[in-house]
Amino acid sequence: MTARVSQGVGPTPHVSLRERLSYGLGDFASGLYWQTVTVYLAFFYTDVFGLSALAAGTLLGMSRSLDALFDPVLGAIADRTRTRWGSFRPYLLWMSAPLALAGVLTFTVPDVAPGARVVWAWVTFNLLMLLYTAVSIPYTALLGVLSPDPAERTTLASVKFVFAFAASMLVSAAVLPLCQVLGAGDAARGWQRCFMLFGGLATGAFLISFFNTRERVRPPPRQKANVLGDLRSMFGNGPWLVLVGCTLLSNVTLAVRMSVIVHYFKYYVGSPALDAPALPAEPGGSGGSMEELVAAFNTSGALASLCGVVLMPAFVRAVGRKPAFTWLYGAVLASTLAVYWARPDQVWLIFCLGLISAFAGGPLSPLLWAMYADTVDYAEWKTRRRSTGLVFATVILASKQGWAIGAVVSLGLLSRFGFVANAAQTPESLHGLRVLVSVVPAAIGVLALVLMLLYPLDDARVAKIGAELGARRAVESGGETA
Repeated sequence: MTARVSQGVGPTPHVSLRERLSYGLGDFASGLYWQTVTVYLAFFYTDVFGLSALAAGTLLGMSRSLDALFDPVLGAIADRTRTRWGSFRPYLLWMSAPLALAGVLTFTVPDVAPGARVVWAWVTFNLLMLLYTAVSIPYTALLGVLSPDPAERTTLASVKFVFAFAASMLVSAAVLPLCQVLGAGDAARGWQRCFMLFGGLATGAFLISFFNTRERVRPPPRQKANVLGDLRSMFGNGPWLVLVGCTLLSNVTLAVRMSVIVHYFKYYVGSPALDAPALPAEPGGSGGSMEELVAAFNTSGALASLCGVVLMPAFVRAVGRKPAFTWLYGAVLASTLAVYWARPDQVWLIFCLGLISAFAGGPLSPLLWAMYADTVDYAEWKTRRRSTGLVFATVILASKQGWAIGAVVSLGLLSRFGFVANAAQTPESLHGLRVLVSVVPAAIGVLALVLMLLYPLDDARVAKIGAELGARRAVESGGETA
């Protein structure tokens, strides 16, 4: 029998269930921040903090773009970090508590003059994103070093995103109602206290992930520290370039839609949906509140995404990673576009289309993350250089840039359509909301789908590269197979 050998590890690079679950908890922690920022921050800034849509869009776009410049630096630093805990795990220990504090400050509305309040928003949000980067890049890079086995990494990616969508469900279901309860009529206080609670949960989850995981894959022993060599290896990596472009465009697509989804329900769907007889009735006769409607939509979508992730491995085994991504993303774009024709009173049609999009879209991120890990192996196989942290830093960079561009596009167009927060909307602004949750994201998403068709690593080639790397590592480390 032949045992698998990994670089710098014994012959059995097995990842236990406990370790898989502990690793997944790290993405639960990340999701509490990421999901709240991506779904609710634009709404918080316009309807609670008091910024205009244009000011909020400028803040989100420019801040994420500036922060993204820090991602490759952090990735390179993490690759070169050497501690008794490994290269990437220590950041979960060092940065989780400062990140929680930055989250509370970001969702605090200071009692200061409007100009000073804008400065507060810029400083606190940029601090939040920098600290989020300092945790999320090393955490994400762990996926590439917990195991050298591509099948194991696919499983870890699935577990990772099961926890991510669990966080998404919690955020979707709890944030708006929780802010109401904790604020007791004071929206600003409610948001601040909500993030105190989330910060504590996230810190605990990051620490569990730190204490219960192990780094098994190390760079080749002869690899010298050389940033230029790492960059040459990375930019000569064709599969990686395709995935970066696809990640950027798919995040633009998602950000355009999610930046205005709360506005869409509050101002376009509005009272026709709240009066629907199937919704929970309130004493005054209304079918429910806007907060309950948005929470139900986002929570059901997160649950559908979770179901998609759970079912993903069987579908991927049947058709392969690239075909699976292509078919699933096509379904996402079709259901997104169809929302344009939904009337405000057709709330269940809107929900059904959202469920289809979420179910098909849930597996896309695990697939991309696992494919990124494959491109790290491809680079090592081709150039004998392994830059796990740097490669995964570019994933975060592409994601942030995508969200930055999407936020600028979405809120900028919303401003041009004449949107004014907490006021009756014009027909033009209502039509703009329809376009921004359907036509615009679907059109951008088609570009990402076309780009994925160029991805060259099929499952057979990945398996061959993995086998050759395993043999090379065994020889270089003096390991033996039995």
